Amino acid sequence: MQQQTLHILNGDSLTPRLAKIEIKDDQFVWREMLCEGKTSYDLKSDAFKQQRISYLTPYGANEKTYIDSFLTPLLTTDFSKYNTIVLWFEYDLFCHINMIAALSFLKQLKFSGKIYLVCSGWIENEPNLKGLGELSYAQLKTHYKQKIELTKSDIELADILWRLYCTDNHIKFKKYVTLTSSFPYLSNCLNAHLKRFPSVSSGLNVLEKHILKIIHKEEIKNTRQLTGYILQYQGYYGFGDLQITRIIKKLSIFFNTKSKRLTLTREGLLAMDGLQNFYNQLSEDTVFGNCNKYEYCYHPSKQILTKHE
Repeated sequence: MQQQTLHILNGDSLTPRLAKIEIKDDQFVWREMLCEGKTSYDLKSDAFKQQRISYLTPYGANEKTYIDSFLTPLLTTDFSKYNTIVLWFEYDLFCHINMIAALSFLKQLKFSGKIYLVCSGWIENEPNLKGLGELSYAQLKTHYKQKIELTKSDIELADILWRLYCTDNHIKFKKYVTLTSSFPYLSNCLNAHLKRFPSVSSGLNVLEKHILKIIHKEEIKNTRQLTGYILQYQGYYGFGDLQITRIIKKLSIFFNTKSKRLTLTREGLLAMDGLQNFYNQLSEDTVFGNCNKYEYCYHPSKQILTKHE
């Protein structure tokens, strides 16, 4: 049987970069953002399609664009003709949720070939984590040569995590944080996910509190500048500008503009320091998989989730 390789990419921008390092195999671009909004375990189901279209519409997508850009390529690609699949995903939560969904999908298809992972993140002698698009061509080529072959246990784990993500109870993620696997940044991402839920003391999650701290400490002139700052300094989340803009808009009750600079209000200072709980003011219908963000609380001291009472 002829050896054929398929590359599953985390974004369209990677396609020309792979051509530059002479990778000419078939490619599939994973055009989704499964880290937010409702999801179903079976990506082939009508429920999954309707949930994703409903969630992505406010972001400018519609049924036709979603089907044409993601679902049709996913459901019409003959994965069985490939001996090898290489996944290209980054260190962050945004990419990791997409990655576990992709691996679960391949498991459900009973794909029997080899699966490899190319995952960017820490680079020797570099101060910050790097995405695939930030690597030099030489670094990108090295990453490909050093790609990680995933084991059956790795794929089983990804499937378990995707199935769990599609439930309404994410408390169980905690037990997988310290599990050993071939995914170098999985523990960091699972921890980051747990911290997306509101703190039991303040009602803000880690990223929301981080944004208030940046407003307080840095000379930020407007929300546009703030968005750019957060995009650069958001740790393991990997959110895009639309997601960050939406979070900042929600936090606008905690700051105003004073002397051409964003300044925290009294409530903003209390929220930042965890001295008052703003759960009721912030609570809304954000969903991760099938889990409502505000039905749970995160306990920083124990690093666990509990049901909100």
